[in-house]
Formats: sequence, structure tokens, C-alpha cells
Amino acid sequence: MPKQLIGLADAGRVRERVGGKAAVLGELAAQGWPVPPGFVVTADALTEPDLARALAEAAAHCGGGRFAVRSSGVAEDLPDASYAGLYETFLDVDVDGLADAVRRCFAAAHADRVRSYHDRRAPAAAPSAMAVLVQVMVDARAAGVAFTAHPVTGARDQIVLTAVAGVGESLVSGEQTGEEWTVTGDERPHRTRPTSDGAAVLDETQAGDVAAMAARVAVHYDRPQDIEWAIDTSGKLWLLQARPMTALPEPVSFTAPGPGLWMRNFRLGEWLPEAVTPLFGTWLLPELEAGYLDGMHSCIGVRVPFRWALVHDWYYTATPIPSPRVLARVILRGRSRAIKTLWHALIRVGRDPVAADRAVLSDLYRRWRDEQLPCYHQLVVQAEAELPAASPARVTQLVTAIAREAGQYMWFLAIVGGSAWKIEASLARFCREHLADTIDRAGGIQVLLRGLRTTQPAPASPHAVQSLDWYHPVAAELPAITTDHNAVTARHRQLAADREAAQAVCRTALAPRRRAEFDALLEVAQRYAAIREEQSRDLTLGWPVLRSCASRLGEHLSERHVLAGPGDVHFCTQAEVDAAVAGQATPHANAGADRRGTWEQHRRLMAPITIGQPPRLVGDVIDKAVRAARTGKAAEGAIVGHPASAGRATGPVHIIREPQDFESFADGEVLVAKATAPAWTPLFARAAAVVTDGGTLAAHASLVAREYGIPAVVGTSDATSHLHNGQIVTVDGNAGTVTRAAAVERANAQP
Repeated sequence: MPKQLIGLADAGRVRERVGGKAAVLGELAAQGWPVPPGFVVTADALTEPDLARALAEAAAHCGGGRFAVRSSGVAEDLPDASYAGLYETFLDVDVDGLADAVRRCFAAAHADRVRSYHDRRAPAAAPSAMAVLVQVMVDARAAGVAFTAHPVTGARDQIVLTAVAGVGESLVSGEQTGEEWTVTGDERPHRTRPTSDGAAVLDETQAGDVAAMAARVAVHYDRPQDIEWAIDTSGKLWLLQARPMTALPEPVSFTAPGPGLWMRNFRLGEWLPEAVTPLFGTWLLPELEAGYLDGMHSCIGVRVPFRWALVHDWYYTATPIPSPRVLARVILRGRSRAIKTLWHALIRVGRDPVAADRAVLSDLYRRWRDEQLPCYHQLVVQAEAELPAASPARVTQLVTAIAREAGQYMWFLAIVGGSAWKIEASLARFCREHLADTIDRAGGIQVLLRGLRTTQPAPASPHAVQSLDWYHPVAAELPAITTDHNAVTARHRQLAADREAAQAVCRTALAPRRRAEFDALLEVAQRYAAIREEQSRDLTLGWPVLRSCASRLGEHLSERHVLAGPGDVHFCTQAEVDAAVAGQATPHANAGADRRGTWEQHRRLMAPITIGQPPRLVGDVIDKAVRAARTGKAAEGAIVGHPASAGRATGPVHIIREPQDFESFADGEVLVAKATAPAWTPLFARAAAVVTDGGTLAAHASLVAREYGIPAVVGTSDATSHLHNGQIVTVDGNAGTVTRAAAVERANAQP
């Protein structure tokens, strides 16, 4: 073999000549690991007069008739610079094509994308210092990658592997997402994501073999590894590449911050679909919570705080546990108003909604409508007028005032609008007891709450938000979403007709006394379904002004070189902003960039819906409501969530992660998102169905989906990680399930 060609088994000793990829595989091959045989072509070989003949001779020693030709740079596969996907790879090359493939690999070393990456990540190494690795092509039945630490959470006890049928190039290049398996500790492999068509690529034994090999490589190099592998048609497992994992985050775990059950899709959590930014978490969020207690105190004379916390920047809240001192004070001081209100609004509303409405809820609604809403609106108008001439110090005061007022508004939304799902549950119990067959034939309980005149679909308000976190633009700042108004109106009329027909059928089936009870219960359920949306619509009335305030503060601090740019203000804390405005101190120079990076990492985490354990005597109240609402059983492999809007629809998945995805969303697609918010409302006119990671039966997606007459499943926890664009799914809003097409076919095929 010419000196310009180096046998793979010898490559581990001359890394400076053969590059990182070949050196690692050469070292592993020499130690007996299952590495396909091959050789390395150094840059000097390009001057060989008869390169084709030399390559053919070297190939003959390896055996096989087809080859994989890949780059191997000196600066490649380093712990802090992988160069992944930047060089060229040529697969299934015959002997006659080796010379051309080798030359093209060397030419790729000087591509603009390589030079740009090199200058940023590995400037110490010469860009031209590379070789080309030639190996016998594995006739792959399956191939993929394996990470020996979770690439998002950083968990060192988890191996995540992805597999596709055939060669793995489509997976590495991003053309396919593949089947995903996760292995945690000594547990058995668990398929965490199927392929788009539901066909299995690996079985449990094969996944375990891949994970075991990856784990041994990680132990060998004493650090987490990113490996590529293949299983040939005979069933043999091959190691194709091993490199250190780069940019691996520190391990994170979601641990309850206190006793009890903590939920991320309850109260303010319904409006916070992802990790929050530092400025929101240290300023608006505490003020909203404080304002909530202000609203409670003004109504009932006591403050019973909810426990809330940020876990890796995700909002979690737990059921309030009043201290004995608080309870004693309420009772001993004769707080009859508090006791009466809380009893009717929290307990009796689920047992006798008509009585609860008459006793306290209707009065609270009128107080919100006649006092709180006008006060909030007036404050926002005044702040908007004052803002252009306001000093930075005054801007901070306006922020606090609006946030506090919005918190009081949230109290009314929770205590009044939040009664809607409890009243609906009461209606459902009545129908199951007295109208079981009738209501099923009519289409289910939710048919009775659709097509209401007061909930007719309308365009998103200018102040509608994607999230309460003021980092995100409001609807007025987003591209307009066009909808077919005539089609929406026609759909609403049909829903109204279906509702009226269902009501008539139910009334006919009941005896006069039960009919009167049904009429009263249905009236209050329909009224509070409308109230919930009426109150939700204006919760964020102040957000355009709040965003303007944040922009003003960011501009002020960047003009004084406190921040690198105005947007960095969202990655400061309130204390830092206050100090900087007062001229007393400044945030750390890199605070914006460092915290933005941490936030970007945290927002990619799959935060669990709940953490901790519910109190034994109370249990998980939301889970109980979900079980009561669910009808039917989930098919094997189905994604299970809350049955939020009745109906069944099939269509292609379209994952919406940000407003830039709005324009490409087409009629008849299934909208899949972490959560939906009022700014996304027009998309419902196009969607066949809605699926979200977060949310509850009373969340935005649930109620708006009903208004548009489309099925919805919410609270799935991680649908966005298990589904992918174009995948055909069936959404069953009655059972609360999302079933992939292949699973549906298998279920239908069963006798």
C-alpha cells in the first residue's frame, strides 16, 4: 500500500495525518470493535500519478465491492467542534468511482460553510489538514445515531438512539426523523417515537444491543459520545463513527419545589406554554400573582396564596394549602363573606351550579364587568397616553401598576370564568344519569355548549398573546392570518342548529320535573361557557403597553451601553433593571447572551405536566375531571391527553412552534403545538383538529376548538416530540387520544 494510504488499523497512531474520524475508528478497529474494514487517503495522495490504481489495490485488501467515502479532518470530531455534516460523504461507491469521490471529498474542505465554522470553532487547526476515509459499505437493514447522554436534558443516565430503515444518511442529513428509542439506566429500551408510517425499524433486543455498544464506547473514552451505527442484512451490528457530544447541557431534572402536586397547565400556566424569560419571571410574574391576591382580598377580605415556582424557568403552581393560622383568622374573625364565596365558587358550583350562581357567582361577574374591567381599561389607556413622555423610572411604575391590575383581573377570571368547567362537569353527570342514551345519540355533552350566539368565532384581538411572557409579540405585531369568514359563519350556524336539535331531543326525553332541572342547569352552563371566553379575551388588554414599556427600558439601557441591545432587557432581572435605571449598578456585560442561551436550552426541555404527588385526601382534581369526561379506550400506541372538544378527525400533522409557521398552515391539517393562545385563534378556522402538550379542559385550545366545531386533545405532555409534520393522525376528542395512521389500520384489522 503506498505511503499516502494508511490501513485503518494503523490510523489510530497518526491522528495528525488521518484526522479525527479515521483516528478514532482506527483505534477502535485495532482493539477489536466491529468497525468496517478500510483505509485512509492522506492529502499527499492527490499527487499520486495513478491514484485510481492505488485506491483499487487498497480496496482489494478490504474485500467488498461497494464503499463509503467520507472526510476525516484534523479539527473534526473534537470535544468542542464536531464539524458534523459540513464535509462531503459519498455512499455505495464502486471501485472505479473511488478516485473521483476522494477528490471531491478533499475539495469540500475548502467550502465556504467549512471555513466559516472553522473560523468560529477551531481556528487553531489548519483548514486544509484533512484526510479521506474509505470503508467497505455496510449493506444496512437499519442504521442511525445514538447519544449516550440526553442531548436536551443532559441526563447522563439516558441513551437516546434514532433509527431508519436502510442507510442512515437520510437521518443524519435531517431528511427523516426516524424511530426513537430511549434507554434509562438498567431499564429495558423504550420506543419513544415511532416512524411516520408506524412501521418498526428495530425490535427491543436490537435497540438494547445498539445502546449497549454506545455505552461501552462512552466508557472507553470516559465522556458522552455521539455514535453512528448500522445493522447489516445478516443482523450484525457495526460501529460507523464515534465522537464526543458537543454543547451538552448540564443535567436537569424536574423536581417538585415543595410538597403536594405541582401543575404547569393550571392558572397562569395555561398562558405560559414554555420556559419564561428572566425579566418576566422576576417582575411581571410576581406582580401578577400579587395582584391576584389583591383581587381576592378586595372580594372576600382574605389572601389565600397559591404556591408557585419556576422550575428550570417553567411555571408550576400547586393547590393552595392555607396555614392553620389563616384558617383560624378567617373563622374567628367571622369572615363569613370569604367562607360563603369560597364554598359556593369552589365546592357547591360543582354540585349545584344554579344555586352557586345565584348565591355568589352572578354578583362576582357583575362586579368584574361593571368595576374591574372598566378600571383595567382606563389604566391601560392612561398608561398608553403617558408612555411617550415618561421617564425610565416612571416606565417601571407603569409596568408594575398594569401587572398588578391584570393580576386582579386574573382573580375574577379564575373564580368566575373558571367555574365553567365545574358547571360542565355537573351537566355531564346529569346527562349520564338521566339522558345516557339520548345524549350519546345527540353527539355528546359538548354539543349542548357549541354554537352559542355569545361565543361566535371572531378574529383575534390586537392585544391577544402567544404567551403572558412579554418577550413574545402580541397579535397586532404578527402577520395577519386570513380565514374564510363565510365558511366560519356557516359552520357556526350548523353548530347552533345541532345544539338546538340536541336540546330539543333531551328535553323531550325528560319528565317535566327533570326537564325544568335540565333547563336551569343548561342555561347556567351555556352562560358560563360564554363568560369564560369573554373574560379570557381581555386578560391581556395591557400587554401592548407592557411590551412598549420593555422596549423603552431596553432602548434606554442600550443607549447608555448598559446592554448590548434593547432586546437583552428581557434577560435581565427586575432588580438589575431598577438599579440600572437608578444609575446605581449595571447587569453583567454578558448577562444577556449567557441567560438567553440558558433560556433557549430550557425552552427545549419537555417539561412534565405535573411533578410531585397530590395530597392523599384530595388527589389530582384535574385528572379526576379528565377521567369523568373521557369516553372510549385508547388504542395501543395512542397519545393520550384530555378530551377537550368532541369529535373525530383525520389529517396530516402540522407542528406550530412560532408565528413564522402560521403562513404555511393549510386547511385540513391537524394543529399540533405546545399550547395555543388567543393570538393563534384564526388558525382554528383552517384546522381539522387541535393537539397540544399543555392545557386543560378549560384552556384556550379546548374552548375555541368547541366554538369552531373541531376535535381537540390537550394536556398530552409531549405530543410535539412524538409527532412530526406530514404524519397522518386521527384525533378523537371524545376519548382524548391521538392515533397514528398505522395504529388505526392495525386496530381496524383486528377481528
